[in-house]
Amino acid sequence: MAHSCSRGGDPRQTEGTLREIQVNLLECKVCFEKFNAQKAERRPQNLSCGHVLCVECIRALSHPLLKKLECPFCRQLCPIDATSQCRVLCDLQELLLFSPATSYQEKQVEESASAGRGKNFHLCLTFGGWGTLINPTGLAVMPFSGTVFVVHDSEKRVVVFTPQGKKLNTFGQRGHASEEVCYPVDVAVTHCGHVVVTDAGDKAIKVFTSRGTHVISVKAGFSLPWGVDTDSAGHILVSDVNAGTLSRIKVDYRQGVTLEERTMVSHLERPKTVACCRANGQTAVMEHVHSPREQSFSRLTVFSPDFHVLYQADTLSVNLKASVKIVMSSVTFDKNGQLIVLDSLQGMIWSFENGHGAPVLTPLVAEHLIRPVGLVMVNNTLMVVDGGDHTVKMYS
Repeated sequence: MAHSCSRGGDPRQTEGTLREIQVNLLECKVCFEKFNAQKAERRPQNLSCGHVLCVECIRALSHPLLKKLECPFCRQLCPIDATSQCRVLCDLQELLLFSPATSYQEKQVEESASAGRGKNFHLCLTFGGWGTLINPTGLAVMPFSGTVFVVHDSEKRVVVFTPQGKKLNTFGQRGHASEEVCYPVDVAVTHCGHVVVTDAGDKAIKVFTSRGTHVISVKAGFSLPWGVDTDSAGHILVSDVNAGTLSRIKVDYRQGVTLEERTMVSHLERPKTVACCRANGQTAVMEHVHSPREQSFSRLTVFSPDFHVLYQADTLSVNLKASVKIVMSSVTFDKNGQLIVLDSLQGMIWSFENGHGAPVLTPLVAEHLIRPVGLVMVNNTLMVVDGGDHTVKMYS
């Protein structure tokens, strides 16, 4: 069966499966380096609990006197002497190395990356992990301090980290009360340090101080609030997936009262991610269009500061020019107002430039991402929340 697939199958049809294998099976989930049977420090080793790490990580995590290590995934104590080489993964890696479909996929990604040589970002820090984060859906960073806020599915819905990835605090108890969070989707931080969470379960946005004290809850007739960001004046911009709207909410954070609720854009199609550029005042919205006759696709719409459409681009038109299939799922701005687009299918991040012709996408990140769900950019650092391994990843 494998022989006939490699000979006669279309390699492009197996791109997704091969990428899942490469990322989920052939990478060490501690250092995120690829296993390599030819390099002693990168050989995959079986622990007695059944999990697999590379030799270098086993050495780094093991106790020098006890000669044991605590598995980072199941917390079981595993004797170093009981580890053995994982021949299955070595054989699988060797098999895929000579797969035509794998060669095709790597060739396409390399060709795309070569166009952005010199602009690529590299992984510099990973933190969180299962238990600390559970199915995270959004993140935000306080501009001056670098404090990171992540929303996820735990009893305390918001987790606070230092810029170095150390867990500081949690808040936002699970629940339907005004000071609680039922189902968090996205999070943003105002210029004065308030934390704004979209609560799809309670059909509201919840505002907290950076220490977790509840300030105000705003319902504003939301049907299903989703993406959220704040502009340079501290006004809240929030999308409503069911209503197809983008709303702006002005809040007096000191008094904890709403000053204005206004729909700025209507007739959007399932708008999710919202990003506001502090440099030029533009707002980007990622819509997810469902068509009964055609394949569903994503559409990026960029608005001027007074919410007039500046330009649009969708995955159908982008993929006509791209060498790999792209699924735009999230968007942010860099400090200069350049659009950065997240690609959930390939696990890649692209710089998006809208020229006079077709949009130009230049790859910035092409490794270590499994199922990225959100991103922000602070100065020259990209921060990505990855739902695949429940982590936050920093690229610089």
